[in-house]
Amino acid sequence: MRAALRVLQAGLVLALVLALALDGAPVLPAHAAAPVIATGGFARIKDVASLKGVRDNQIVGYGLVTGLQGTGDTLRNAQFTEQSLQSMLDRMGINVRDARLRTRNVAAVMVTADLPPYVGAGSRIDVTVTSLGDATSLRGGTLLMTPLSGGDGNVYAAAQGPLAVSGFSAQGQAEQLTQGVPTAGRIPNGALIEREVPGAFRDLPELIFELKNPDFKTATLVADAINAYAIGRFRRRIASPRDQRSVVLQRPRDMVLPRLVAEIGDLTIQPDVPARVVVDQRTGTVVIGRNVQISTVAVTHGNLTVRVTETPEVSQPAPFSNGQTTVVPRTEVTAREETGRLAVIGGSDLQTLVRGLNQVGLKPTDIIAILQAVKTAGALQAELVVQ
Repeated sequence: MRAALRVLQAGLVLALVLALALDGAPVLPAHAAAPVIATGGFARIKDVASLKGVRDNQIVGYGLVTGLQGTGDTLRNAQFTEQSLQSMLDRMGINVRDARLRTRNVAAVMVTADLPPYVGAGSRIDVTVTSLGDATSLRGGTLLMTPLSGGDGNVYAAAQGPLAVSGFSAQGQAEQLTQGVPTAGRIPNGALIEREVPGAFRDLPELIFELKNPDFKTATLVADAINAYAIGRFRRRIASPRDQRSVVLQRPRDMVLPRLVAEIGDLTIQPDVPARVVVDQRTGTVVIGRNVQISTVAVTHGNLTVRVTETPEVSQPAPFSNGQTTVVPRTEVTAREETGRLAVIGGSDLQTLVRGLNQVGLKPTDIIAILQAVKTAGALQAELVVQ
C-alpha cells in the first residue's frame, strides 16, 4: 500500500514538472483567476477607474483647541473665539458673561475630514484641524469635542483629541524662525463615526466603472479585458463601454458582487495616453507624453545677452573758478549673442525626441521656447498646455 502511494505521489510531481516546462505556469481551474503582474506601462483597472457610487463624503465642523502655550487667539481681535469660549463655559454651568477673558491658550479652528464609503458607526477616521483666528501655533493643543456635519446638515462624526503639528515657530526680539505651517495639524483616528451614510453596496442600481482620465480607447480596453475575464469565468460577456468615461457591467447571478469587483480591479490594461506636452514657465518644468511626436524640423537657438553698465564720473571745477562739482553720467552698453547650433529634431517615439532635444544642449526655459515655436510651425503633433 505504501509503495503504491509513493508511485502515485511521484506521478503527480512528474505531471506538475511537465506542466511547468511546457506552459511556464501550473494549469489552474477555469473558475480560478490567475494573478497578473503589471509591467511596462500596464496598470490595474482599479487604478485607472473607480466604481460609480462608491465615493467619500466630506464633513466639516467648528471647534476649539485648548492647552496652547500662549500661542492662541487674541480674544479682543477674534471675537468669535471669545463668544465660543463663553458659550462653552455657560453650558458647563460657569457664568463668565460679565468677565473680561484674557487667555491666550484657546484657538478657534475648523475641523475637516473625509467620510469613507459604507463606513459603520463606531469606526474612526483622521481629521485635519486648521486655525481660524490669529493664533500663531497649535502645537501642544487638544481639540475639544467637535461635531462634524455633512452637506445635508446631519452630524455624522465627533472629533476630539491631541493635535499632531509638524511645523513650529520661534520668535525673539530681533529674529523669527518658522518651519512648515504651525497653524494646521492632524489627529490620527481623531473622529468617531456616529451615523452611517444611507445606502449599501448591494443597493447600487448598476455597476459602472468611471475612468479617471476619460478616453474612448481606454474605455474599450477596459471593456475588452473584463469580457476576456468573463468569458473564461461565466462563458459570456458582461461589459460594454457607454462613452469615453464609463463602462457598464451586467451583474452575474452566480457570484458575490464584492468578489466580482475585486477580481475585475486586478485585471491589467495598457491605458492610452493622449499626446500632450505640459510646460510650466514659472518653474521651468516640461512634461512630454509618451505619444508626442514632432515632424522633422531644423532648430537653432542662441541666447542674446544685453548688459548696461553705469559708471558715473565726478567733474571737479578748476581752483578759484567759482564752479560747481557735477556728476557726469557714463553708460556702457554691450551685446553678446551666443553661437547657436543647428540641430535636426524629430522622431516617432519619445526617446528619439528627448535625444534630439539633448543634442542642442538647452536650459528648461529654452526648451519651452522651442516647443512653443515648433507648435506654431505646425510640427508638434500634440496638445501644448502652458501653465
